[in-house]
Amino acid sequence: MQAEQTTNQEPTEHITLFAEPIHQYGSFTVTNSLLTSWIAVLVIIILALALRSKLKTVPGKLQNLFEMILEGALGMCDQVTNDRRLSMKIFPIAITVFFFILVSNWLGIMPLGGFGIVERGAEGLTFVPFLRGATADINTTLALATMAVIGANVFGVVSIGIWKTFNKYVNLKVLGGIFTKIRHEPTIIIVAPITFFVGLIEIVGEFAKIASLSFRLFGNVFAGEVLLASMAALVAYLVPIPFLFLELLVGVIQALIFSILLVVYFTIAASDHDSEHEEHTEARAEHELSSPSPL
Repeated sequence: MQAEQTTNQEPTEHITLFAEPIHQYGSFTVTNSLLTSWIAVLVIIILALALRSKLKTVPGKLQNLFEMILEGALGMCDQVTNDRRLSMKIFPIAITVFFFILVSNWLGIMPLGGFGIVERGAEGLTFVPFLRGATADINTTLALATMAVIGANVFGVVSIGIWKTFNKYVNLKVLGGIFTKIRHEPTIIIVAPITFFVGLIEIVGEFAKIASLSFRLFGNVFAGEVLLASMAALVAYLVPIPFLFLELLVGVIQALIFSILLVVYFTIAASDHDSEHEEHTEARAEHELSSPSPL
């Protein structure tokens, strides 16, 4: 009797915080989120090659659609950088990350039915889907966030030099300025240590950026999967459809937010605050010299 109950038991699907393994190659584990990320990359490559092979002077409908998307995205990037040359350097990275996150999010919520494997565990039979949103795995979002922050600092080194990038965090220049400027600016003995300490706080801020980017993306995508699964469990037909379209919109928004923040971090890393300060000081001095004396 007990054997019949075990045989007739239907598998249940449990949403876990971690990605679920679906195959094992020696010591290498393939999870459903990893498989989704591979498929997302494959989809982007195939779409890019297809568009490249059919580029025309007079664009067709698909080419025209992507040209509109790229022009709008580049214009949005210009609003952040205020420099088209800088935008052209950052834009390829930002738009690639955008499409990867977008396709990953959408693949994770596709209603693919019973495509998966059934595993037997302590709680009985469990259904594990082949596809799960890659960004619903904290490992993926953590890798993307780390890439964005480290990439921004590397971009800063290439743009303004390693010394200026280093001084953003460990500002030795401002400490050295105490001995050369103390006669003309006595307040520097107070300002310089504060500026140096603020630079050290920036190091902590870089780690905070990684945590913020990764957990924001992971939390929103994972919450969407839980919402869809809960609605499907309560009412299997029609009711989950509006929530499915909502999650499609959320996928676009989350990909856009991550990409815009990436552009912001790259722009900040490429800006030379010292030269901006010097230009502001020179402009103020010129204005004071050119303005008539009240006497």
